[in-house]
Amino acid sequence: MVRWGRVTGFLLIVVLTFTTIGLTTDNVLEDVILGLDLKGGFEILYQVNPLEGETITPETMKNTVSALERRISVIGVAEPEIQIEGKDRIRIKLAGVFDQDKARKLLGSPAKLTFRNMDGEILMTGKDLVENGAGIGYDQLNQPLVTLKLKDPEKFANITRQYLEKPIAIYLDETMLTAPIVKAVITGGEATIDGQRTVDEAKELAALLNAGALPVDLKEIYSNSVGAKLGSFALKNTVKAGIIGTILIFLFMIVYYRLPGLVATITLSAYIYLVLRIFTWMGATLTLPGIAAFILGIGMAVDANIITYERIKDELRSGKTILSALRAGSRRSFGTIFDANLTTILAALVLFYFGSSAIQGFAITLITSILVSFFTAVFGSRILLNLLVRGNVGTKPWYYGVKESEISEL
Repeated sequence: MVRWGRVTGFLLIVVLTFTTIGLTTDNVLEDVILGLDLKGGFEILYQVNPLEGETITPETMKNTVSALERRISVIGVAEPEIQIEGKDRIRIKLAGVFDQDKARKLLGSPAKLTFRNMDGEILMTGKDLVENGAGIGYDQLNQPLVTLKLKDPEKFANITRQYLEKPIAIYLDETMLTAPIVKAVITGGEATIDGQRTVDEAKELAALLNAGALPVDLKEIYSNSVGAKLGSFALKNTVKAGIIGTILIFLFMIVYYRLPGLVATITLSAYIYLVLRIFTWMGATLTLPGIAAFILGIGMAVDANIITYERIKDELRSGKTILSALRAGSRRSFGTIFDANLTTILAALVLFYFGSSAIQGFAITLITSILVSFFTAVFGSRILLNLLVRGNVGTKPWYYGVKESEISEL
């Protein structure tokens, strides 16, 4: 007789699982951050060299990353990937950025602002600016210009007093932006940079100055770009391959393992959803290597199910009842599954420690996938299968892929 209490429990779990998946999957997919190999974009690797008389330290690298993040915000990239590699390299990935020249100009330019006399002597530098003191203004002809607020108005007043009726040039790195003649002593602590052709150009320069000068010299040693169409093509084909592969796995599990296979498809569906959900919670960026690790995690989850179900079939062939076979099979397969997952996690940790950013992303995705698969494939499948067996559903060995003749032979 069917025990409807346990069957109802099984159905409630299944309905709750698929209702959650159905109602929230679209939001989860929208929250997934795509890497530049899927979205298209620009990647650049810099060799970090110290300025004259300075050395590269971990603090220098952190300050450089902070300056680069402020500059990247100028070009509107919300989720840049900036990673320090080794002691003196920085890798930047900008998904959705296709103007490489503009990106290079913003990232690699030292952006050192200096005020100089005609002999080239530096009178003031960008360090004399008030934090976020660069802004946008307009001259009498309504042409855009950049306004600057200085920390020490008295210092600037003394300079303009000293160079009254003489030009003071304003340089950005080694490019002279303007060289106005001082016509009066400026006491308000404000200066302007004219010569901007458009408002956008003025905004960009102001944002660059506010971001601050780089504390190091960056030398580009590698760059790579992925077009928007190529990224979209890769994403489309990868998702298509993943869907086809998952459907084939589901069909195989149901046809070969029958009732346990049906339970496996439920837990695998939950596994796929949970991994994507965790990715969005972590703010992780999904890349092609990440998808490969994700699909590999599906394989690990299927392996765990197969090991358990084959063990259950062996117990059934030995003549045990279905409930006893389920208990013994689950218990005896646990060690094998645990060891297999543990060794894979150890290998992934080694990849993370020694690998580059793409390899590290693969390793993190793989570890996350294995941990989730261990939860869904081992505990989730066991709970659901127990509810069915204890509810007297699937009471014949056929439902587990075991023939009566195989039992009688033993």
